[in-house]
Amino acid sequence: MTMLRIVAALVALLASAPLTAQAQDWPNKPIRMIVPFAAGGSTDVAARLVAEYLSRTLGQQLVVENRTGANGNIGIEAAAKSAPDGYTILVAPDAIASNPHVYKVNYEVKDLTPVIQLSRQPIVLAAHPTLGVKTQAELIAHAKKNPGERYATGSGINSGQHMVTMWFAKLAGIQLEQVSYRGGGQAINDLLAGHVKLGTLGSTPLIPHYRAGKLIMLGQSTATRAASLPDVPTFRESGMPDLVVEQWLGVFVPAGTPPAIVARLNSEIGKSLADPAIKGNLEKSAQEPIGGTADAFGQLVKNDFAKYGRLVKDLNLKVQ
Repeated sequence: MTMLRIVAALVALLASAPLTAQAQDWPNKPIRMIVPFAAGGSTDVAARLVAEYLSRTLGQQLVVENRTGANGNIGIEAAAKSAPDGYTILVAPDAIASNPHVYKVNYEVKDLTPVIQLSRQPIVLAAHPTLGVKTQAELIAHAKKNPGERYATGSGINSGQHMVTMWFAKLAGIQLEQVSYRGGGQAINDLLAGHVKLGTLGSTPLIPHYRAGKLIMLGQSTATRAASLPDVPTFRESGMPDLVVEQWLGVFVPAGTPPAIVARLNSEIGKSLADPAIKGNLEKSAQEPIGGTADAFGQLVKNDFAKYGRLVKDLNLKVQ
């Protein structure tokens, strides 16, 4: 080995030494968990369940920080630009895969390292009882007579929830108007009050009100019916076979986070998803716990990034 190569090897070793020591000592202080949507929605509910579990098993408090705005971009960017030291964790939905296609974002998907998939759930189209529709067919008939019916989403323009509704409207030949909110909890409040009479949201904030008879679920976006929503037809069943979208949640850390920390987080979060209390709470809200390897989750992110790119073109969406 030449002297130049020896020096280069020593430099690389010295550069990695702080990260190695850091990974061995981790965690020795509280950890910030960024949720890029408001409290009460699907992302926030799942994040807080996991945060509580990790606070016990890691021996350090996980502090949930709701950084809302721009369909999650503000929180996602904050996480992407944080130090890769294991003390910033991001819990985010598939907006990470769709946002770069439709927003001028200040991050790239590669700026974040996938850790583990938490769950998947349907995107659900729901109606307030006073709208007077109980099926997708009745909604389509209503919308043809009343073009521009407003619907709430728990995320912004060009979000996955928005895309599902636009896709549905395009196939049905109707016009619907989006009213976007910073989180599912806020959207639910206006939907329950009848300020808007349609909503397209993740299933979590809708389930309790559906079971209480306060909302009517018209359709769900998964290929088959969610186990906790056996009475709600899929869009595929209702004559739209290609309209299939799964809204997933996952955990990310800033790119460059030591692999040992990523592996530890994957292991501990995987255990949390098998915990009967957490598993049960997720399933009650129609979120199916997933888990798995970081590599498998990374491949899902990559595949969905490509899928949303195609969908943006098909729906002729513009960059915001």
